[in-house]
Amino acid sequence: MAEATDDRLRLLIERIERLEEEKKGIADDIRDVYAESKAVGYDPKIMRQVVRLRKMKPDDRSEQETILETYKNALGMA
Repeated sequence: MAEATDDRLRLLIERIERLEEEKKGIADDIRDVYAESKAVGYDPKIMRQVVRLRKMKPDDRSEQETILETYKNALGMA
């Protein structure tokens, strides 16, 4: 019983390690795309913001934009 549990644990750990390696590879690929975008004149910082906004639900995005405008108005930045 203990041996089966040890094997299961080892398999799970190895699976996590493989996924972490894949994640690192994907992160490297994403970094390369941002570098490419910068090389052709786009602003990677703004692109990251756009990607983050596109992940949000429309209602959440609208609420965040409204709050941001409220704060900007309160600070005289509008």
